[in-house]
Amino acid sequence: MTPDSLDVLAVAPEIAVTAGVVLLLLVEVNTDLGSRAWAVFAALGLGAATGMSIWQFVAHHEAADARTFYSDMIVMDGFGALAGMIVFPLTGLALLGGWQLATSFGRRGAEFVSLVMVAATGAHVMAASGNLIMLFIGLEVFSISLYILAGYTRTREDADEAALKYFLLGAFASAVFLYGIALVFAATGSVSIYGPGGIADFLGGVILTRPGILLAGIALLLVGLAFKVSAAPFHVWAPDVYQGSPSGITGFLNAGAKVAGFAALARVLTVALESRIDDWAPALAVVAAASVVVGTLYAIAQDDIKRMLAYSSVAHAGFITTALVAGQAGVGDMWFYVATYAVQVIGAFTVVAVVTGPREGRAPLDAFAGLGTRAPLLAATLGLMMLGMGGIPLTAGFVGKAAVFQAAIEVDYLWLVVLGLVAAVAGLFFYLRVIVLMYFREPAPGPGTDTARPSVGLAGRTVLLLTSAVTVVFGVAPWPLLDLVRDALPL
Repeated sequence: MTPDSLDVLAVAPEIAVTAGVVLLLLVEVNTDLGSRAWAVFAALGLGAATGMSIWQFVAHHEAADARTFYSDMIVMDGFGALAGMIVFPLTGLALLGGWQLATSFGRRGAEFVSLVMVAATGAHVMAASGNLIMLFIGLEVFSISLYILAGYTRTREDADEAALKYFLLGAFASAVFLYGIALVFAATGSVSIYGPGGIADFLGGVILTRPGILLAGIALLLVGLAFKVSAAPFHVWAPDVYQGSPSGITGFLNAGAKVAGFAALARVLTVALESRIDDWAPALAVVAAASVVVGTLYAIAQDDIKRMLAYSSVAHAGFITTALVAGQAGVGDMWFYVATYAVQVIGAFTVVAVVTGPREGRAPLDAFAGLGTRAPLLAATLGLMMLGMGGIPLTAGFVGKAAVFQAAIEVDYLWLVVLGLVAAVAGLFFYLRVIVLMYFREPAPGPGTDTARPSVGLAGRTVLLLTSAVTVVFGVAPWPLLDLVRDALPL
């Protein structure tokens, strides 16, 4: 079969995951196989989706162009295929890290696993959309799943509060994004990114003497997607949501949103609005600058590791956005940073879930005191993730920061790079503080605190080893991945 032989192959990853979800729920309702069936169908669905994404990536290289399907609603190119190659394995990694949480819900765990998989399909639709309306549909499928997952425990008020805040603010951001689509349509007469008469085609052949409506639409699109990736000043939901959500799923809330949000942002800006880069790149640079400053300063002041990682994610959103000011030239560097950061954050939250409990919300820093003695594997993994996020050499985080800074320098955003470097150095404080707590401080006196030894199961150990390997391997030998992602641009 060739890419043109059957349109259904363009959405094969989504079909594979959806089939896995349907079979998982049917088997759960009609049998007593329990979590074994969840694991089998989740692995089959996500594995098949990953395989189809790899096939699409190879097909794109053979064809050397982008193909659109379903009236230009879905695009099959290297960019969308790469998103699938990242999203679906990342979802499997997140499920492994949160498996103890899923099984703790009893039969409700099947719905939990299904929601995570549905969120993955929404994330990939966002990356593969060739139309702003299809992008909005993918965004809502992804977001609604996350709203439910944030409050899935039903037993803690802070989890309910986190889900409600996420839902209300997320609905507002979606409305802003939808209004932006309406204004772009009013200015260009299209909501299609590709095809004759699409946004890119219109803007490439028409000079707008009064571009006010278009600029307002671009601004609202930026605001809507900046909310999803928790970029400042649209980040206010992140700390409360991350802290209130069950620790076993918080890593996916963070990592999935980064991958989906930045994939959508890159395609919209560098394809549909490429001709207006002089309008949106300065605004994006301001968002990046605000994110690295706000995220770093607030992370320093936190005494809860989940809130610290939430503000850290705001700073990382700024670093990733730094690459996009270069337009298509920075998309590959953006992918490298997003992929490696997402793996690191899942590894970090897996450790948090083991130490504080997968259902718990709050995770005070004091709970990690003396972890190097009590649980050496957990401490070593969390320490490595902190070093990676901090951008220490020989970690993937260092290569990611160097790549995005290089992309910004090449388009004369030196001031943004200097600000990012200062923020990166300042951010080492709160990352190294966690390491100091784990290895150089004894647990505070209290019932059981001096003898508590967190244990991690096989699924958790697998996540810790994989995330550690990715962090080190792509820090020492990053070129294979860099070459791969730099060749997967939205066409």
